[in-house]
Amino acid sequence: MKFQGIDKLSAKLYAESMDKYKHPKRPRDINLRAASTVALATGQDTEVALEVAQTPESTPEERHTAAITLGRKGGQSRANRLTPEQRKEIAKRAAKVRWQKPD
Repeated sequence: MKFQGIDKLSAKLYAESMDKYKHPKRPRDINLRAASTVALATGQDTEVALEVAQTPESTPEERHTAAITLGRKGGQSRANRLTPEQRKEIAKRAAKVRWQKPD
């Protein structure tokens, strides 16, 4: 660093004093950033919080398969619960919205 009118020792002391004002680099991922912010606000170690937040519980393929399975179960359950009249009314509303002319 080169400062005009300031000797090297003063420049070094100034640079060291400014280090305390630097913020730690935040992660770009919104979920990791949230974990980092919560850890910082609660006084926890941010490194530990980020490691915990980054550990995957399951792979995306496993989550995808589970979501498909649960979605099918939920749809079948709802279809079994609805009466024919209710299904007809839902279909009418859906067709009306689908084929409605834009304003």
